[in-house]
Amino acid sequence: MSATVSTAPARSGRDSYTTAERDEPGPALSFDHVTLTFGNGTTAVADIDIAVRSGEFVSLVGPSGCGKSTLLRLAAGFEEPTAGTVGVGTRRLGYVFQESTLLPWRSVRQNVELPGELEGVDKATRRAAAADAIERVGLAGFEKHKPAQLSGGMRMRASIARALTSRPELFLFDEPFGALDEITRQRLNEEVSTLFRRDGFAGVFVTHSVGEAVFLSTRVVVLTGQPGRVTADIPVPFDFPRTPELRYTPEFARLCAEVSAALRGQEAAA
Repeated sequence: MSATVSTAPARSGRDSYTTAERDEPGPALSFDHVTLTFGNGTTAVADIDIAVRSGEFVSLVGPSGCGKSTLLRLAAGFEEPTAGTVGVGTRRLGYVFQESTLLPWRSVRQNVELPGELEGVDKATRRAAAADAIERVGLAGFEKHKPAQLSGGMRMRASIARALTSRPELFLFDEPFGALDEITRQRLNEEVSTLFRRDGFAGVFVTHSVGEAVFLSTRVVVLTGQPGRVTADIPVPFDFPRTPELRYTPEFARLCAEVSAALRGQEAAA
């Protein structure tokens, strides 16, 4: 089998990337029978079929080491598939990592402006974009603070703001809240949900928290143990906006139980 990564025009200078031409808008992200085997012979993911469209927020859950973060790296072009096709339908991609990855010597505003600075955007335009993003994540008033002066939750907000400056149509989240306390984590879940509702991007969110996955998502995809394969794709029917009280409803508990049962099945198999 051949391996292909397709993307929107001018997305990347990588020779392995081709242009995706469609008569109708396709998925913002698609994995078509994707397998990735590393040079040491370890197969991280196998025969993955997932499509994510604009206005969908898909969480990936599964046992540790099942390839959840690997799928994000494939989507971003950091890795190339051994077999199958990764389709990316937009050039406007945001990526939030497990760590905030802020430069410690730069202020919040300077960190948020960094992508525009690297792309050669003029100062006035990138400053306006940074100010808007900082406002949207609730960090107005902290523009001049350095990362060391911020809490963990505030640093993640700054990281999200930095990604927002590109106005992403595809937003990738690699377990960004895993190291935070539960109260901060829930609050940031609500803020991400609000951003998703306002912007309508396609979101892909890696997490080990079933409750987080169900609260944020329109679908939850459960992966098997290594090599990761899709074992369940569970729709989440709750309307937006989603209030904190949703977490305490019987319907929410039922869906969490369904996802947890799929996970337990995979852990038992592993």
